[in-house]
Amino acid sequence: MDRNPSPPPPGRDQEEEEVAGGDCIGSTVYSKHWLFGVLSGLIQIVSPENTKSNSDDEEQQTELDEEMENEICRVWDMSMDEDVALFLQEFNAPDIFMGVLAKSKCPRLREICVGILGNMACFQEICVSISSDKNLGQVLLHCLYDSDPPTLLETSRLLLTCLSQAEVASVWVERIREHSAIYDSICFIMSSSTNVDLLVKVGEVVDKLFDLDEKLMLEWVRNGATQPLDQPQEESEEQPVFRLVPCILEAAKQVRSENPEWLDVYMHILQLLTTVDDGIQAIVHCPDTGKDIWNLLFDLVCHEFCQSDDPPIILQEQKTVLASVFSVLSAIYASQTEQEYLKIEKVDLPLIDSLIRVLQNMEQCQKKPENSAESNTGETKKTDLTQDDFHLKILKDILCEFLSNIFQALTKETVAQGVKEGQLSKQKCSSAFQNLLPFYSPVVEDFIKILHEVDKALADDLEKSFPSLKVQT
Repeated sequence: MDRNPSPPPPGRDQEEEEVAGGDCIGSTVYSKHWLFGVLSGLIQIVSPENTKSNSDDEEQQTELDEEMENEICRVWDMSMDEDVALFLQEFNAPDIFMGVLAKSKCPRLREICVGILGNMACFQEICVSISSDKNLGQVLLHCLYDSDPPTLLETSRLLLTCLSQAEVASVWVERIREHSAIYDSICFIMSSSTNVDLLVKVGEVVDKLFDLDEKLMLEWVRNGATQPLDQPQEESEEQPVFRLVPCILEAAKQVRSENPEWLDVYMHILQLLTTVDDGIQAIVHCPDTGKDIWNLLFDLVCHEFCQSDDPPIILQEQKTVLASVFSVLSAIYASQTEQEYLKIEKVDLPLIDSLIRVLQNMEQCQKKPENSAESNTGETKKTDLTQDDFHLKILKDILCEFLSNIFQALTKETVAQGVKEGQLSKQKCSSAFQNLLPFYSPVVEDFIKILHEVDKALADDLEKSFPSLKVQT
């Protein structure tokens, strides 16, 4: 679990005093008395008397005293320790933080309180307790409407932690489903934020939600679809109608501009959408969005990921994002072949080149090491290898299906161009055939027939390398 850094823990002298006084929290050196004092200070900040006396001083309400900030940040840092987290739970600290979130207008204080709860939720017992508190759940979900990016980031982190706990995940899914405004808030963040850390964390929340509940994914896909897609916005001051896919696209563009390696989560969201018909239709039929998504993903596989000057091992780092990207491209390609941006001949050959390049790198990655001693270094490495093989197999299946679909659409003219420019050289065709056969034999056979008309010598050479083709053609 991740957390934000905070000021350092207390000095050695202070720690020794606390230990000597028997004031320690569990096996730590943190002082119960000191922690009581900090929490009491929090209670005073949001007490009715204090809130009333400061009602005319907006600046004082939104700024946090430096000493209090340092102390509460220490609690934030301490809360990653299970003994401290359990002690905070016993002291009803979540109720105190709920009061702060409900009453305080100070962004920094709200961020820290949600951050502490996020750290505490990393421990299952506390996560269950926090999740079972309906009032606290309502307050935390309300934090998603906040305008402060750090608070939104910590809220998203907390939600992701809870959604990752099987025992309570369904509770949060249902709460989110009941709060329709959360959809608008998340879409607004994805479509307008320039904070990449926030975009990635919100993306992880959406990805987890869709992975947990297909029904919720369908509801969100259909949100905003009741209004005609080309209907102009009215001049009223009403909130805009958000559509999920364009918002995902905007977030992906923003994340890519800073670091393409962080795109994994948004590519997986798009892949999840392609598993349902409504999701595919939302991608393909939304004006311009289908083309924009295609262009983005096309550019990623042709010019960004797993390039010819990259070492083959780069595939191990990029295999999951490549699986998502190629899966979405394949789904769009197969479902909407009449779109103009898919008819252009420039599309097929670069894709073939990219697909074969990834398959060739995969062959390099899967070669067994010559030094057998290195391959017997323990069960952990065997497990890691098995996981790598599993993910690479998924990627290979996606690549082969996509490549077979492209091969079926190739014209004589495109094949001739590919042979001339090198995308369909003997070496690359051999790599393609090795992966496509025997499952896609009819596709390969039809391709060979076209190749005979374009370059008989090349076709004959390939038939010699793959005798089964010559028998069947």
